Amino acid sequence: MNRTFQLSRGRVTRVGLAVTGALALSVTAGLASTTSANAKAKQVKIAYLSFAVNNSYDAPMLAAAQKAATRAGGTSIQVFDANNSPTTQLDQLQTAASSHQFNAIIVQPIFGTGLITSVKSAIGAGIRVVNLDQELGPNLSTDKPQVAGLSGNVVFVPTQIGRKLGRLALQACAQHKLNPCNVGYLYDIKASALDIAISQAFNGAIAGHTSVSIVADGQSFFTPSTGLAAVQTMLQANPNINLIVGSDQGIEGAVHAVDPSKVVLVGYGASVAGLQGIASGAWFGDVAQLPATEGKVAVQCAVKAVRTGKSCGGVDPVAALPNGGVVTKANVKKFHGEWPG
Repeated sequence: MNRTFQLSRGRVTRVGLAVTGALALSVTAGLASTTSANAKAKQVKIAYLSFAVNNSYDAPMLAAAQKAATRAGGTSIQVFDANNSPTTQLDQLQTAASSHQFNAIIVQPIFGTGLITSVKSAIGAGIRVVNLDQELGPNLSTDKPQVAGLSGNVVFVPTQIGRKLGRLALQACAQHKLNPCNVGYLYDIKASALDIAISQAFNGAIAGHTSVSIVADGQSFFTPSTGLAAVQTMLQANPNINLIVGSDQGIEGAVHAVDPSKVVLVGYGASVAGLQGIASGAWFGDVAQLPATEGKVAVQCAVKAVRTGKSCGGVDPVAALPNGGVVTKANVKKFHGEWPG
């Protein structure tokens, strides 16, 4: 995911995993009982605004949403694919809201602040709106709704990812006795609001550790091939790099560019590829995201809102994961990936 654009992980691909128990199950169990009890009360017609249907991060999210709709009964989903275009997504939102065909909208923002006015209009027209995955507003450090009247705000919190990523990097530096610990930092889209929030929180987490510093950076654009090229460029200019940090897509590329005996890899996303890398020892660790769980809970919130008038409020599906969603070889068996990577 200049941000100006809030391109989610996976604007070109992206992150996640589910755990048995904990928050995801407690939230979905309560919502499921509500929706099943009201299954015949009212038809729920959802406009689902995806940033990119074919994205490897988004595809499991949409599949889980569709499954949740089927289980809810009397619920249909029409998918609008913005294909990574903020302009297209805004047009789709306005079309869905004015069509009189839907009583609920689920929106996964590309450029969150740019959608606020139209979301408010939809809510004012009596449509239940649930925000999904990316922040709908300027504050990237909270899961609380930033638009009055939202029926749910099912998101990961970018600043929390950055802090966890920073702490995981410090753990890797210490465990591998990297002194100095020279970090190559892989952005996805450096100017995006998402990346800015994550990197600032990462920098805050490593601040004060004088032996740890970022000596080079690059961009992966959420693709392993671009990540590979960026890491090769960083290593050519800075052969002293001994730790690389980035999203799972970028780290998937980095694997092919580094000597694992000399360079430690830390990712975020907890994709299937990332978890396999941790289990094998090729990656040190990862920070989790749960795209499929997000999709399921968003639909359950929309159904609940239409049938009961009640909001889910803010929901961060990773909040109750083991170890706060920080994955290492010691606990990797407790996680499973919700997207391929």
